[in-house]
Amino acid sequence: MAQVTLSEIRKSYGSVNVIHGVDLQINDGEFVVLVGPSGCGKSTLLRMIAGLETITGGTLDIGGRIVNDLDPKDRDIAMVFQSYALYPHMTAATNMGFSLEHRGGSKAEIEERVNWAAGILGLEALLDRYPRQLSGGQRQRVAMGRAIVRNPQVFLFDEPLSNLDAKLRVVMRGEIKSLHQKLKTTTVYVTHDQVEAMTMADRIVVLNRGRVEQIGAPLDLYDRPANRFVAGFIGSPSMNFIEGTITAEGFATAGLTVPLPIKAQSHVGGPAILGIRPEHLRLDPAGIRAEVLLVEPMGAETQVTMLLGNTQVIGVFRERVDLSPDTVINVMPDVAAIHLFDTDGGQRLD
Repeated sequence: MAQVTLSEIRKSYGSVNVIHGVDLQINDGEFVVLVGPSGCGKSTLLRMIAGLETITGGTLDIGGRIVNDLDPKDRDIAMVFQSYALYPHMTAATNMGFSLEHRGGSKAEIEERVNWAAGILGLEALLDRYPRQLSGGQRQRVAMGRAIVRNPQVFLFDEPLSNLDAKLRVVMRGEIKSLHQKLKTTTVYVTHDQVEAMTMADRIVVLNRGRVEQIGAPLDLYDRPANRFVAGFIGSPSMNFIEGTITAEGFATAGLTVPLPIKAQSHVGGPAILGIRPEHLRLDPAGIRAEVLLVEPMGAETQVTMLLGNTQVIGVFRERVDLSPDTVINVMPDVAAIHLFDTDGGQRLD
C-alpha cells in the first residue's frame, strides 16, 4: 500500500493541453474514483499514474518515490483494463500467474499466490479454463486476480465494468468494493458512471475538460456540489435546473414563485439558477402547478417528467401515482434541499 500524490500534473499532445495542472493526494489504502464525461481526461490521468503516458509537467509520487521517469514495471502498480487483456492461449491460472513467472517467481510461489487470489475471487473451479470458456464477469475476475497476485502498492482500474450487462455490473461493483475492503490496497478507479462512483468511492474526483471541478466524499458532492457541472453530473436522474431571479418572496420564474431557504435572502435581486433533485420534489395540493408530460412507473417509485413554468423537470415520487400526460398536478420542493448557482460561471451561491 502507498500514498499517491499528483502535484501540478499536466499533459499535452503537441500544442493541445488535455490535463491542466491537477493536484491530488490519494491516501494510503484509500479508494478514489475519477469520474467525468467522455474526453474529460480521467483515463489519461490514470495512464500517467500507470506510466503508460508520459507526464508533460508536474510530479507524480508513489510511496515516497518520484516516478515520472520510471517504467510501468518499476512503479509497483497493477492495472485492470476495460478489455480484460487476457492471453487467449493461456488458462485462467496461467494468466493470473504470468507476471510472477515473468519476474522469476518459483513454481511453488506462483501456485500459492494464484490459489490465494482464486480463493478471494471465487475462481477455484475455473483455473483450468481458457478465456473463451469464461463469461464476461469471470474474465473480469481473472483480470483482477492477475493484478492482486502481485501484491502491488496501488491498484488501477480503467472502466473495468463497461463491457458487462447492467445486472452483472452491479454484482461486480460489489465484488471490487469487497476486494478493497479485504486487501485495503490503495485504489484509483476510472469510470464515466456516476452510480459506480457514488457506491464505491471513499472520495470522488470530478473532472471536466482536464481540470478538477471538485473532490470529496460521495455524499458531500451530492449534498453540496461546488458548481452546476458537479450538481448535474452527480445524482441519477440528474438535478433539475431552472433559470430565474431571486426575490424577497422567493425564486421567480415564468410567472411562478418557488419558496427559498432564508440564506438566499443575501442574493435578492439577482439572476440565478435554481437546482432541485428529482427526489426532492413531492406531490402537494398547495404546491406549484405543473403539467405532466411523461409518466414512467418504476415499481417502488414513479418518475414523472413535467413542465414547471416553461422548464421541463423530472420528479421522482416514492409512491405509485395514477397520472397521465396532459394532466395538471401540484408539486412542492423540499426547501432545505434547494441549490442556487450563479448564471455566469455556474458556481454555487451560499
